[in-house]
Amino acid sequence: MLNGSDLYALDITSASFVQACGGPCSEGCVALARIGADAWALGDSKRPDLTPLRFTTEELSIAGIDPARFGLAN
Repeated sequence: MLNGSDLYALDITSASFVQACGGPCSEGCVALARIGADAWALGDSKRPDLTPLRFTTEELSIAGIDPARFGLAN
């Protein structure tokens, strides 16, 4: 398992982000991309200028974020 600081060493320039909306598409959209075997980048689709945050699969699970809701496999 990666530790949190190693996640930010991963290059995400070619990451493919997928959006999932929590309501109407003008509200609460987030974008998720797999960036490694146990690593994910989570961004705000309304603020694409901000650097996406990075999480392990375990951290996403604890936060209640399921990649399957984005059409992504764990």
